[in-house]
Amino acid sequence: MGRNVTFSTTRRVEFRDTDAAGIVHFSAFFPMMEAAEHELLRALGLSVMPKSVSRSGANSPGDASGLNVTWPRVSASCQYLAAAHFEDLLKIEVVVKKIGRTSVQYGFTFLRDGQTLAEGLVTSVCCRLYRGRPAQGAGQGAGQGIGGAGQDGCEGGVDASGNVDGSGNEVRLEKTPIPDEIRQLLTQYQ
Repeated sequence: MGRNVTFSTTRRVEFRDTDAAGIVHFSAFFPMMEAAEHELLRALGLSVMPKSVSRSGANSPGDASGLNVTWPRVSASCQYLAAAHFEDLLKIEVVVKKIGRTSVQYGFTFLRDGQTLAEGLVTSVCCRLYRGRPAQGAGQGAGQGIGGAGQDGCEGGVDASGNVDGSGNEVRLEKTPIPDEIRQLLTQYQ
């Protein structure tokens, strides 16, 4: 098997990321981690969310990944080691720390000119996305949801914020094992 590699991307610190002193606010690191995760998934030919999903959960023919999964985050943390400032060019390195049965833990390192500024962890859970009401008895098994105890994060066919999408179709998530195709792609960054 080939040597594992670190995925990296760069991001310029924007004014909106900073406090009044021009130092990056701690909360700004979280969207940067999410964006770097999305870039890694795109580099692997995947998406964080299917473009279109039918009532059965099958993807529409135009979906590049062909896999009906999305990746809600269930945990995020960041340790700050040095200040980043307005207009700094940050290198963000991403590695896959752990691949579980249904989740992936990513590690992030923020660097400026080789100096480590922050280190973060994000855990994302693999979920199937469905539109419409679930079939009677669907999703009743133990551990099906991201909320635990058989509950999915969008119980009752509503999205995470408790809303029904604009088309009148209900949207729901169901935790699922990571497909082997995705598992194989992720291991190259482990």
